[in-house]
This record gives sequence, C-alpha cells and structure tokens, in this order.
Amino acid sequence: MKNYLWSSFVLLLIVMAVLTGMHFLPQINLFGHTMRQVDLLADLRNKLEAEDSLEIDSLLLPKLKPLFVDTCKSGLTCIEDYADSTRQFGMDHFYEALGKIEQMDRPVRIAYFGDSFIEADILTGDLRSMLQSEYGGCGVGYVPITYTMTGFRPTIHYAFNGWESHFKIDTIGFRSKYQDIAGNYFFPNKGAYVLLKGEKKYAPHLDTCEVSTIYFRSFGNIHLTSTINGKKRQSFKIKGDGQLQKVSVTDTIGRVQWNVADCDSATFYGVAMESRQGICLDNLANRGSSGVNLTGIPMKMLQETHRERPYDLLVLQYGLNVAQTHQKDYTTYQEEMKKVIDHLKTAFPDVSILLISIGDREYNRSSDGELHTMPGVKNLIRFQQAIAAENNIAFWNLYEAMGGEGSIVEMVDKHMANLDYTHINFKGGKHLAGIFFETIKYGKEQYDKRKAYEAE
Repeated sequence: MKNYLWSSFVLLLIVMAVLTGMHFLPQINLFGHTMRQVDLLADLRNKLEAEDSLEIDSLLLPKLKPLFVDTCKSGLTCIEDYADSTRQFGMDHFYEALGKIEQMDRPVRIAYFGDSFIEADILTGDLRSMLQSEYGGCGVGYVPITYTMTGFRPTIHYAFNGWESHFKIDTIGFRSKYQDIAGNYFFPNKGAYVLLKGEKKYAPHLDTCEVSTIYFRSFGNIHLTSTINGKKRQSFKIKGDGQLQKVSVTDTIGRVQWNVADCDSATFYGVAMESRQGICLDNLANRGSSGVNLTGIPMKMLQETHRERPYDLLVLQYGLNVAQTHQKDYTTYQEEMKKVIDHLKTAFPDVSILLISIGDREYNRSSDGELHTMPGVKNLIRFQQAIAAENNIAFWNLYEAMGGEGSIVEMVDKHMANLDYTHINFKGGKHLAGIFFETIKYGKEQYDKRKAYEAE
C-alpha cells in the first residue's frame, strides 16, 4: 500500500506557509466591512497581551499595608491584650499615659487589687520602686488610716491613735456601704491622728514624697491640721458636703502627721504619699479575698474616687482563695468576676484593666508522695484567661511567668517562698516584680512600635 504520510506533511507545511503569509496582506474591505486579519497565533498573542496588561495595571494598584503583629521575645511571658476594636480597657490607655508622663499634672496611678499574695506590699513594693526608677515618682501611694500589720510592711512607718477601725476582713460590724476602694473605713474619736514616715532602707524613692493627701467624707464641719517633718504646721477648716473630699499638702515630705482637731460627723479612708508626676502604685490587698467582693464597693465611692484620685491601670490579681485541689469547673466564679469587671468599667470608663492569674501552688500527690502543681490551679488559669478574653481586658499568666510546673518549689528552695508552697516572701516578691516590670516595659515598647507603624 502506498504511504501518504509524507505527502500529507508537505501539504500541511504549504498551507501553514500560505496562511502565515496572508497575515502580512493589507486589510481587505468587502461591501463596507473590514475582513479580519489572518493570524494563526492570535490566541497565544492575546493571552500574552492580557498578561502584560495585568502586570501594568497591577503596578497602578495601591500597596496594601499588612496588620502590625505584636511579638513576644524569647524567655518572656507577655501580656495578652483582649481589647476590642475600640481598644478601651486594654493596655493602650496605660501605655499612652506612660508616654506623656512628663506632660501630666498628676502621677500615672496604678490600683493593684489582690489577696494575701501581695499583702504588706510584697511584690508591689518592689514593682513600684522599679517603675519609679524608670519613669519617675516617689512615695508609697495610698495607705489606710490604720493598719493591722504595721510591723510587717517594710515600705512605710506608721503611728496612729484615736480611730474606730473597720476592715473588710472583719467578721462582725463591717458595713459595706461605708467602705473605700481599699475596703476600709475609719471613724475618728477626739484627738485622732495618723503619722506616716518614709522608709530609707527597703527600696529607693520611699524616704520622701512631694504630696500628702488625706481622704474623707463628712456632712458637717471638719477642722484638720497637718504637720510636715515635725515643724511645718497647717490648719484646714472644711465644710462637708456628703461627697468624697480631700486635703493635700506639698513639700519635701519625710514625715507627715494628720490630726482631726474637730469634726461633726465624718468617715475617713486613707492617706496618700506620692509625687506630683511619675508613677504611683497603690497596694489594695485584702486577705482571703477572691475578688468577687469588689462589687460590694459602692458605685458612688468608686466614681468619686476616680474623680478625686484618677487611675490609669487597675490590676486584679486573685486565685489563692478560689483554687481547689481537683476542681475543674469555675463557671460560677467566671460569672461573678464578669460582674466585678462590669462594675469597674462603669466606675472607671477610661482605664486599662489587667487580670493576673494565680501563680504556681503545690500539693502532695499521695500516689508518688511528690509535690505537684494542683490540677485545680491549671484549670482556674484557663478560666481566668477566658474571663479576660470575654470581657475585653488584658491578661498576664503569672503561673507561666514563674516557670510553670514546680516553680514554687524552686522558689522555696531558693528561700523566695514559704513552706506552704503557696505564698511568696519579700525576696520572691522582688524576683517576680522584676519579671513583671520587664513585661510592662516590653509591652510599652511594642505599643510605641505599633503606634509609629500606624502613623506611617
């Protein structure tokens, strides 16, 4: 049989040559219509032209700016900020205040609520000192008129007399409607006084302050006197109006004594020792507290406190009195803390709120006789993180920052915690304060980077 394959191939070449040649012929008009030009490569050519057009057009599109992503450097447990799109109640307000600290006409204030973990200014005393060394400031902050552990707190020296004292830890006689932000109130008897003296040895910035303020509420007339450094005496006659009121004195104050010379009907709360600018940190510890009793502080008192003594950061550190060895479900506690946070948000609408988790706490597991972190602690931390996330506030995992499993045992071995494997001592407080201080500084650095990035 004759093979036509070669003939077919030659014919195909001739046809392709003719059609390719026709591409170069001039356009033909027939009855007013322009005939399409022959182009065997039209499909390929159109695709390439489309790609070239796309590339050119894409150069004209605006460049999209990626979102700024916060990072956490190795070895640091960073604050997790769950603020919503408004950034309200997250850490932004506090970081912004730190950035303009020299332009403010008052100190940047921190209200540090907690339980026995921070009692007697453990941890907070050293954190205050570190923040004041970094950002300026002096003085111990707000302290109650009288104190039950005067010999145990090393950051201020106390002397007082003539007061009827009421503390939140009292089992009888305490009336919540009278309490201040620290959970206390005091009625003066004739000749009542409180003397506060700065501390020179424990930490820097405590020996002197620039402003001392006494806070009270009265419906009648009050006559107060102040004596600074045992020499400078001032007298104040105030007409009570039923609102939270204050009287301040300014000087280089190493020691100040406030006397109630006369009053008709008054309730006193506390005295502050602080600076005109810089950092002020108030230790507001209540032994045995779970935090849920903060809703018992009257809204009127909180709002008036924020008016007379505005804060920039509220810290909530609880858990020791909540965690149970094997408890898994803390839903009830979660619901109660939501009420607390809502209460504080209403009273302090322009502050940052930071919830700090419980730290490591050990128990003796009978199966092996060894100390282990209580399972209830780990479960509680998950609920505390959920509390922060659901309420759009910030969260710091103290358990993780301490080192996690067994970290309190290591602290006990280094004489930084007590043998109950629950509470830290002053040495341990200084250690944890250093970790927290570095965390705050890093958070501020990240905030500054984000604001600069957003401004580009």
